[in-house]
Formats: sequence, C-alpha cells, structure tokens
Amino acid sequence: MPSVLGFVSELFKFSSLKDKQLVKAIKQITGSSPKNLYLYKLALQHTSAAKEINSDGFRESNERLEYLGDAILGAVIADFLFKKFPFKEEGFLTEIRSRIVNRESLNNVAKKIGLNKLIVFDGHKRTALTHKSMYGDALEALVGAIYLDKGFEFSRRFIIKRLIKPHFDLENIVQNNQNYKSIMIEWAQRANKKVHFEIVEERGAVHNKEFIAQVVVDGEPFATGSGYSKKKAEQAAAEKSCELLELK
Repeated sequence: MPSVLGFVSELFKFSSLKDKQLVKAIKQITGSSPKNLYLYKLALQHTSAAKEINSDGFRESNERLEYLGDAILGAVIADFLFKKFPFKEEGFLTEIRSRIVNRESLNNVAKKIGLNKLIVFDGHKRTALTHKSMYGDALEALVGAIYLDKGFEFSRRFIIKRLIKPHFDLENIVQNNQNYKSIMIEWAQRANKKVHFEIVEERGAVHNKEFIAQVVVDGEPFATGSGYSKKKAEQAAAEKSCELLELK
C-alpha cells in the first residue's frame, strides 16, 4: 500500500507548473512543502474571487480559514507573551497582543513574506476597504491552512519563528505601548473637561467591518479615528486627540 508521502509526491509530480510554483512559494514561507495544496490555494483566494460551489449559494473563499487562523494566531501569541512576561498583568498582555495582531501589522508582515504576490482576487471588485485588510486576512487564512495541514505544533513554531521573532521588535512595542484613551481621560480630569468616546460609523461587510470612533469633549466633536474593532477605533481617535492637544 503506497504511503501518504508517496501519494503526495505523485500528486505534485503531475501537477501544473503553476501548482509547482505555489508549492515552492509555500515552502519558502513556511519552511515545509504542503501536504494538502488545496488548503493553501483556498487560503489565498480572496472573497472577491469566490466561486459558488453548491445549490445553497455557498461561495468558497479564504474567509472560513481566516476565522480559524485568527483563533490559532491569537492563542499562540497569547501563550508566547504569557511566558515571556511572567509578571505582567492581563491588561498589558492584551494590549501587546493587540498591537501584534492588528490589521496594519498583519498586512505588513504578509507583504514582507511575499504573500501579497500570491493572493487571487478580482481587481474590479476590490475597494479601499478590502485593500486595507486583504493581505492580513490572507495571512490569518494561511495560518488556518497550516494548522489543518500540519497540526498545532508546526503552526506554533511557524508563528513564533517565522512571523513574530523576525518581524516584531517586542522591546520597541513595549516601550511605545501607550493607552491614549487613558491619557485623554487623565487630561480631561486635570482640565475639568468631560470626555467620552462613541462609534459614529460602521463600514464594510459583517465579516470585515471597519469602525469610525469619535472623541467628544464637553459635548463637541474633537477628533476621529478608525479601526477594525471598536476598541482600536477609539484608541485611534484618542491618539489623534493627543496629537492635537500635544500630549504625545
């Protein structure tokens, strides 16, 4: 009975040139050849290029893998930070993790490892919003594919050794870890002002929503900011407020 590895070898031997190029690219990124190439193809298929595959209208794209990869990425980074900073409180760990997995950071890492060159998308359907998130989404989907293809331990090593350590300066992240909402609240208390934060707009689809937050001082709009969660949007608006007040 032929081994699984033998079957995979035969599969790749008769695959197209495009498939062979993708196998080579995946190996360069992850350090290992894929067992199930289909998972990686799916991870790189943006929703704009999704195809309907059944009578229920289900459109196959990297969104489900993105959901899975987001959970794996968050868990691995949480474990990594928990062990690296044994005497730091929950709020500190949460904020550092947030700075690592925010959309801008993941977009940048995806481009650094060359994932942006592999994504399949429909350029006619791409908007400014999807452009902001497409690379980071694909990176999360890739993590989901790796998890299904290679298991948790391989995924953990990939995240730590090929994403976190080469592309994030933790010392710099920690030193620049400012909670701008807290700074604004403290300023308001000193200046005898009333300040609050509110979400004024939501953009995009449910699975890819961007929030617009506004800082209101004494009942008047002061500054706005955006993010892919309400918390991040409020932090962005608070950071803009701090810049305007020269509190940074």
